[in-house]
Parts: sequence; C-alpha cells; structure tokens
Amino acid sequence: MSTHAQLDWLDGQPVSVAFGDVYFSRNSGLDETRHVFIHHNQLQQRFAALPEQGQFCIGETGFGTGLNFLCAWQAFLAHAPQTARLHFISAEKYPLTPADLQQALQLWPELAREADQLLQQYDALSAGWHRFVLENGRILLTLLIGDVLEVLPQLDARIDAWFLDGFAPSKNPDMWQPALFAQMARLAGPDTTFATFTSAGFVRRGLKEAGFSVKKVPGHGQKREMSCGQLVQAPAQDWTPPWYARPAHQPGRERSAIVVGGGIAGASTAYSLAIRGWQVTLVERMPALAQAASGNPQGVLYTKLSAHFTPLTRLVLAGYAYSLRQLHQLLPQSEENWQACGVLQLAHEPKEAERQSLLAKAGLPSSLLRQVGPAEASALAGIALQHGGLFFPQGGWLHPPALVRALCQHPEISLRTARTVVELDWNPQEQCWLASDEQGPLAMGSIVVLATAADTTAFDSTSHLPLKAIRGQVSTVAATTASHALQTVLCGEGYISPVRGQQHCLGATFKFDADNLLVNSQEHAENLSMLAQLAPALHQALEDGNGNIAVTGGRAAYRCTSPDYLPLIGPVANRQQFAACYRQLANDATLKLTQDAPWIDGLYVNTAHGSRGMITAPLSGEILAAYLDNEPAPLPSALMQAVHPSRFMLRQLVRKQT
Repeated sequence: MSTHAQLDWLDGQPVSVAFGDVYFSRNSGLDETRHVFIHHNQLQQRFAALPEQGQFCIGETGFGTGLNFLCAWQAFLAHAPQTARLHFISAEKYPLTPADLQQALQLWPELAREADQLLQQYDALSAGWHRFVLENGRILLTLLIGDVLEVLPQLDARIDAWFLDGFAPSKNPDMWQPALFAQMARLAGPDTTFATFTSAGFVRRGLKEAGFSVKKVPGHGQKREMSCGQLVQAPAQDWTPPWYARPAHQPGRERSAIVVGGGIAGASTAYSLAIRGWQVTLVERMPALAQAASGNPQGVLYTKLSAHFTPLTRLVLAGYAYSLRQLHQLLPQSEENWQACGVLQLAHEPKEAERQSLLAKAGLPSSLLRQVGPAEASALAGIALQHGGLFFPQGGWLHPPALVRALCQHPEISLRTARTVVELDWNPQEQCWLASDEQGPLAMGSIVVLATAADTTAFDSTSHLPLKAIRGQVSTVAATTASHALQTVLCGEGYISPVRGQQHCLGATFKFDADNLLVNSQEHAENLSMLAQLAPALHQALEDGNGNIAVTGGRAAYRCTSPDYLPLIGPVANRQQFAACYRQLANDATLKLTQDAPWIDGLYVNTAHGSRGMITAPLSGEILAAYLDNEPAPLPSALMQAVHPSRFMLRQLVRKQT
C-alpha cells in the first residue's frame, strides 16, 4: 500500500526525502512548467482547436504538488471551448498529505483559484484510483496512486499529450524504464505528443524505441536542453477480451438519455451525464425520488474492507472516497442532510477482531481508518462501549433522499415521477429508444440506462441478469436525553446512527425469501436485539422507566444484489447471440477470440449495489459516462471487468451452463 511523501522544506520549497530531489525549479517552477509541458505539447493551440463537446486527455508521470495539473487546467479554461472537457490522469507513488500540498501551492498565488478547488476535495489518498470532478464537470482529474509501472498497464484511456515528469532519472531510475515508454505508446493515439524536462540519452533512446520521434530543444532557465516529440509508430495492440470491450463509439449520435429509476444509482447516472451536457429524462415509478431502497432516513457512510484487497474492497475504497468528495461538494452538512461524525465499526466478536487487526496493519492512511481500543471508542462515541474497533473519521450518516434530490437538480435533468416504464422500443432509423408506460410514450433518448434494482430483469433484454432482492427493515426509535450523547455511527451486525429529528435509525435486517414490504414488529425486535448486543449501554439509554424502547416507525425495502456481491454497471449484450459468438470458450476458456460482442445498441444497466449504494453508486455514474462519452475509465481495467454485466454470461459459457 502507498505511503505519503516525506518532505523537507528548504527555503520554503518542498524536497522529497525519498528521492533527494526538488519538486520544481527553485527559480521559477511555474514558468518551467509552462515552458516544458504546456508550450512543448502545443497545448494552447490544441485546446483552442477543440470542437464543441470536445475532449482532451493529458497523462502524467508524477503528480507531485499538482503544479503541472493546475497550469494545464488554467490554460484549458483560457483557450478551450466552453463545452469542452479536460481529462488529466496522473500516476503518483507517494502522494503529498493535504497539509503539505496546501503549503506547496501557496507559492503560486496565480493558481489560487484552481488550487482552492483542488484542496477542497483533496484528502489523504489510499492506494488505488481517485476521481475528482472539478470546475462543474469541465475538468476531471484521475489520480492513480501506486507505482507507475503497475498502474499504467491497468489504464483504459487514449492520451493526447504526455507530461513525462517525476524526479530526475539519476534520482528515480525505477520509473524511467522501457516498460514506462511502452505504456506511453500503448495509450497514445496518432497525434499524441510528449514533453519532458530531461534530455538524458537513455530516455531519448527508450522513447524512440517505443515509437516516438524525439528532439532536443532548449530547456528552461539554466537547464540547457529538454526533450519533446510525437508518436510516429504505433505499437501492436495487445489482445483485450472483446466481451468486456467498449461498444463502438458513435460521436454523431444525439446526446440524450433515458434513465429509468429514481434511486441513488439512477440519480448518479443522470448527474454524471448532465454535467457533460447530456439531456437526461429520469423516469421513476414512485410519486417522488428515492422511495425504495434509497429512501431510508439514515444510511451509513462507511466501508467494510478486506485486508486481502479483493475487487470488492478496491471498488469500495474508490467509491467511498468519491462519495465523500461529492457530498462535500453538493450537500451542506446539517442534522437534516448528513454529518461526517465518524463511524465506529466495533469488534463485536473474535473473528471480527481478527479481521480488523489485519486491516489495521495493511498500510491504509490513518485519516481513512485507525484501530481504537474500548476506552478510545467509548470517548469517540460518547457512550460506554464494551469493544474497540476500527474508527473511520471521515465517515458518518447520510439522509439518502437528500443526496438523490441534490443530484437531480441539474438543469439538464427532466423528471417523470409516478410513471412506470413497461416497454422499451429501439428505432434503428431514428437511432433512438422510446420508453412507454401504459398510457403511451414517456421519453425518447439515444441511450437507456436501467437503474431499477431487481426490477431490471422485467425487460426482455435484461431478463437473464442474475439479480436477487433481499428484504431489509430499519427501525426508528425515539431519542432520549441520555441517547443524545451518541456522537458517531456504531456498526457491527447492524448499525445505529446519532440523532436526526429526535430519532435514531437502526437496522437493518436481511430476509432472503421475503415476498412483501410490510413493516413488522418481529424485525423491529431483531433490530433492538442487535443493538443490545452491539452497545448495551446505548440500549439502556434508550429505555423508558419501564425498560421499554419507543419504536416510532420503520420502513422495509429490497436491496438488490448479484451472486458475487459486486454491482452490474455497463453495456448489455444480447444473450443468445453472446452464447453463439463465444461458444468456443466452453471448450477452451483461454482462447483469445476477437469477434465483437453483440451489444444491444444504446442499452446499459446500473444495478445490484446491495447495501452499499451510497458508497458505490455515485462513482457508477462516472463509469457509465466513460462508456457513453468514450472517456478514460475511472477504475482499473480489472475492476471495470469485475462490474461488467457480461461477466455472468461469460462464466456460464466457461462452466458449460448455457
């Protein structure tokens, strides 16, 4: 796992302890960045030449203080069309702490506007990929935290310009390798350029061998020479599984979308498309948004992780960080909306204690989680606790409907509530979908995203998806003077949140074969029993003089899960044609078949977020936007495949179940 950069400060400028090198020129880092990276990638001219809704993608080795990023951002705003977007992807092994980044960026008052936006979202970064949405969606930053030679092979993007930065080759030889230059070429297009401050001979030779033209040009200031160039010979592309490939991009297609489902998955999809200029019609069968599983009074913002860093854990880490950034950006904290009050995940039994001990040693930043004993846990919670556990200081509770409503307030999103889509028809001549209810047509769009939880299988094209609905019931109980002392969310087998509206929310039950959503007293009793085991003192604090706890209400909803507990996010293929197309895999799963997958034109799904919807669904909107606008993926290829809807059809083929 990554650790943060260790810095010395010499004359007010940061120096890396690990590499013994400066982050930027002592004389004028800003001028050097503009000379090396902006000017020698011709960025001002290329930004100005972008079409409306155009995109430009910069790849960087070594984010450092973010100086190059902020300069590119500033130049993009000055020269690119208003509707164009800049993607900036940067690999960084040792990210700066928020405090060090803030101190470093104070050196550049000309960049204060952009730096302030970045610092508002920047936090201690765990290993993995982090997506930042800035400038109302015009600037998208993806930080790949890890060794550059490990993260770039997992990147799915088309880079237009490379900033080949990082510490000097003599100080950081592990980065300046032929494998890096090969990845730069793999991710490049025919017009891709690069620029770098170094003119070291082995770097220039390595870039030439990878397919780039290379020339030496005058460097900045006292540095005599630097290098720049362009891809002239594209490498042979490695085989990629076609069943996970992106559907062919159709740039001329109308940017209109129908999103079916008004919970957190649908709202997140609608928002990510709307900030990119798509016209979105969101259709919800209930009279208001967030009335099903996204409608609980208080959901918990935390993440149950595995020390083995499974695909689910890596997805959850990326989603957790993204959800928190989005909340801080869109929704003010209040007793009504959400509170980053922290979450205590209690070690309520020996197996859980063992799991937590492993996780505490996994190298995650202490700002993400730290292990606490019973005394510290009790002090944090404000209630006596019998067990210690893991404390997530950035977590807390959220009123899910508040976030859903905030996401759907974008002017490009039109709402159709109390309408149930019963029919979806594709018109090949018009290249559009028509969604209808029993009264007739509801909406038209060039693409459809089904975000209707387990009801996604109600349509013929998606009836094969292996979705399961699991009933869960939460209970609300009246707060007491004593229970107001609870300061953090408590989690174990279930959870209980601090006071919201003179009530606590606790739950939730798991009922795998339930067939109705009537709230019942038996599950209220189960939730209270869970609380008694989790936090006996809090259970007692909620009791009246007769030893009873006043249950003021509750609600039940279906969570939607998949067999591997990962969501399904992405394009949908025709089931029968898929089986015919790749039937050879049933005899040999290692075959590198090349036939394009039989995608259903313009049909996507976003479902099966289970009980983690507030953590995984906001980022899911960015995943779908990457498909629909042919953007850099916000997650590593392995994770994009892990949530791809086709994975189950593929497994059935390999296991000869079709």
